[in-house]
Amino acid sequence: MTTVFESFRASAEKYAAQTFLHIVADTAEAYGIPRGDTSYGVALAEVEALAGRYAKAGYGHGHRAGLLLENRPSFFLHWLALNSLGISVVPINAEMRAAELDYLISHSEMLFAVALPGRAGDLAAAAQRVQRAGFVVVDPDHMDALTPAAEGAPKSGKPDEASECALLYTSGTTGRPKGCILPNEYFLAAGRWYADIGGLCALRPGQERLITPLPMVHMNAMAYSTMAMIMTGGACIPLDRFHPKSWWDAVRDSGATVVHYLGVMPAMLMSAAPSAQDRKHDVRFGFGAGVAPQHHDAFEQRFGFPLLEAWAMTETGAGAVIIANHEPRKIGTACFGKAEAEVEWRIVDDEGKDVGVDQPGELLVRHQGADPTFGFFKGYFKDAEASAEAWACGWFHTGDVVRRDADGDFHFVDRKKNVIRRSGENIAAVEVESVLLQHPAIKSVGVAAAPDPVRGDEVLACVVLHDAEKSALTTRREELSADIVNWCLTQLAYYKAPGYVAFVDKLPLTVTNKIQRAELKQLAHSLAGTAECVDTRGMKKRQG
Repeated sequence: MTTVFESFRASAEKYAAQTFLHIVADTAEAYGIPRGDTSYGVALAEVEALAGRYAKAGYGHGHRAGLLLENRPSFFLHWLALNSLGISVVPINAEMRAAELDYLISHSEMLFAVALPGRAGDLAAAAQRVQRAGFVVVDPDHMDALTPAAEGAPKSGKPDEASECALLYTSGTTGRPKGCILPNEYFLAAGRWYADIGGLCALRPGQERLITPLPMVHMNAMAYSTMAMIMTGGACIPLDRFHPKSWWDAVRDSGATVVHYLGVMPAMLMSAAPSAQDRKHDVRFGFGAGVAPQHHDAFEQRFGFPLLEAWAMTETGAGAVIIANHEPRKIGTACFGKAEAEVEWRIVDDEGKDVGVDQPGELLVRHQGADPTFGFFKGYFKDAEASAEAWACGWFHTGDVVRRDADGDFHFVDRKKNVIRRSGENIAAVEVESVLLQHPAIKSVGVAAAPDPVRGDEVLACVVLHDAEKSALTTRREELSADIVNWCLTQLAYYKAPGYVAFVDKLPLTVTNKIQRAELKQLAHSLAGTAECVDTRGMKKRQG
């Protein structure tokens, strides 16, 4: 098996009658689609039919297509169909707005997009703004609008492990989001790793049912969840999103045996009153990251299954993934386990020197063997300089600060990179700043993370107004804050907009007028909840 599709076809032939996709009632209602099961055999037939339509229109190996399909069954079916032809996919977050869509369509060089009817106009408008003539937007259920490719014939030869499977965009720390080039090898390695890792997260072939509210635009759901189920003949249960009130109903009714989580989820679930139903489920383990130390043991005792903390990045894939899947797991210490033999690692200080036991430092990783990049991404699209910087001195620089104890267990400490982590979403401060600076009232701005008891981080904007606007602060502070956030909401996904707006006289700057990020972070922590800071979190809601 050299492609994702070939792996799926092999499982479909072996597990034809078993469930590939299961849609629960809440998700069916949210999406307006039927609930219930799609078997491997039925899915394979639909995938092959879709592939025939794409091939007939002239699309093939080396082309790139956007997918704005949320967590619907159509995402899985179109991805597999496109992959069978060697067409790479660019998953598009449905929360994206104008500025983000402009950049993504232009930078990725996608030829067309498969998108929900309600968002087709937004994509078409973005393509027009960035002058992508011939760009086509296709309804996943009505492909009559699929016209022949406007540029570039497909590559010769069949797709293989080295062929690009997806271009996933991850928040940059010094500019726009970066496109991670992910070959078929990346996804196959992720599925094999999960299928083989064993311990407390051992998967039983043909028996598992994995439920996840995480979006298919991220590597966790797309590479780990989906590929693990495909390679073991299990069922994928994608939710439209995390619904705390109906979560356990979905888990029980779907027969889920594995759950994928983010740290915000246990915190929300623990806030509900205990119930006699808490342990009435079939879940064997949870796979995720970021559970608050104070909730970890209490959650496991209450709900009766382990939350297995893991570490990985979009860039590292399964080339360097670590998970606490064996006892003792050191619950409540932000421990994410020991590195397997295939993962080479270093923990270094700011001067690049190795630190000692229990000393914090940046984690550097690579894969053991002749190819240290095996399982990793294959570089940032159109950014050779950033790719080389990430792999400086032959090690991938993660930007995560960790420590390793005397037993060899790794513990997460902090993020070195200038990224805000809100409810599992990585938000680049620079990207938010670039949009805020387009607001006519703003002279300069710095964005940093403010602590949030539920979501981990919240976006806080320190705003310096133009002199003409400063006098309005005494009477229009709330109004001006709302206007700034509303501007952001037209350009960026809702979760990137400021949850706090603080008006300041100046920003902490270096002698070269760059923002001092460490000082800004301290300032953000001190401002949240004060009179100088307007709480705009209530404005941050998913947009229809």
